[in-house]
Amino acid sequence: MEQSESPHRYLTPERIMIRDTAREFTMNEVLPVANALDPLQGEIPLALRDKLADMGYFGIRIPEQYGGSGLGVFEYCLVCEQLARGWMSVASIVARGNGTMTMSLLDEARRAQMMPRVVRGEYLGAMSLSEPDTGSDLASISCRAERDGDDWVITGNKYWCTFADGADYILLFARTAPPPDANKRHIGISAFLIDKPRGSLPAGVQGAEIPKIGYFGWKTFELAFDHFRVPASAMIGAEGKAFYALAQGLDEARAHTAARSIGLAQGALEDALAYAQERQQFGRPIAEFQDLRFKLARMATDIEAARQLLYYVCDRIDSGERCDKEASMVKYFASEMAERVTSDALQIFGGAGYTKLYAVERYWRDARLTKIFEGTSEIQLRIISDNLLGKPGH
Repeated sequence: MEQSESPHRYLTPERIMIRDTAREFTMNEVLPVANALDPLQGEIPLALRDKLADMGYFGIRIPEQYGGSGLGVFEYCLVCEQLARGWMSVASIVARGNGTMTMSLLDEARRAQMMPRVVRGEYLGAMSLSEPDTGSDLASISCRAERDGDDWVITGNKYWCTFADGADYILLFARTAPPPDANKRHIGISAFLIDKPRGSLPAGVQGAEIPKIGYFGWKTFELAFDHFRVPASAMIGAEGKAFYALAQGLDEARAHTAARSIGLAQGALEDALAYAQERQQFGRPIAEFQDLRFKLARMATDIEAARQLLYYVCDRIDSGERCDKEASMVKYFASEMAERVTSDALQIFGGAGYTKLYAVERYWRDARLTKIFEGTSEIQLRIISDNLLGKPGH
């Protein structure tokens, strides 16, 4: 489906080229792999990861001095929308290289050493933050790290650590000091960069794969750290202040999730449009039935509304403006839209949509996750309402 090429405040010729190049790459390289491997719950092939590196997609947000493109959140989301149109996991794995949060925790010497490898796709990370009893309330993590001579000793369980086996390092957040009081629970959390062999968990760390209903292409783990030792140099950033790096990266992360949501919905819409013109019932294509035509019209409108809101949010982030409310709005709106649109697309396919013979079921399953990760829809509504009304008195 062609997108508008009319003059636009946001879509400069350079950005149109970036978008269209990413779409061509997705349709030729990502989509065929996703169609072949997702039904089998297969993993993103290393060959495809190498192609992503060759395209520069692991370094979109990394400064040119380290070999990256030095581009903004806008360009990053343009690319990730297209990649998600093929396979959401591929649009997510590029974030394992573009992590500006990791950069903010590193000193200059480590940036200069690490970032060129990240751009080449040789040093990708996995985030270890959530815990079995800690999801949205990230300030209440209980995994702890205690100093013992020249080491830190980490004890506790982590959950939802995607790519823990395939990554080259794990970025783990643990409590190194108790919070000063109940209103400052975010203080005392530190970050640790744990190097590991690609293809396995760190030696001494136990892991159990979590059986997911979607988001295939890579595995997600529960990890158990039992007096796991790391050198003092594994801590990055200021001790006890890592939560601030998390908070600073939330706007970009939520924009990224919105872009992925839009890509999923776009893929479902395009497939539904094609199927509706091919499928014959009662002697004519089902695309001639008014209710179905109106459904497609609503789907297309919802997608474009989310996309334009995303452009606005990305522009504000790149301009350095605070936009936590707007970032929550686009994450909420786009993820809710994606579940609705992909479900409508599956309905257009009828019984065929409830099979693995068509990609629409993949878009539908993956869209459901976008309402949960990077802050649930309910968390986004809380942020938006607190911005509008102030926080509740209690």
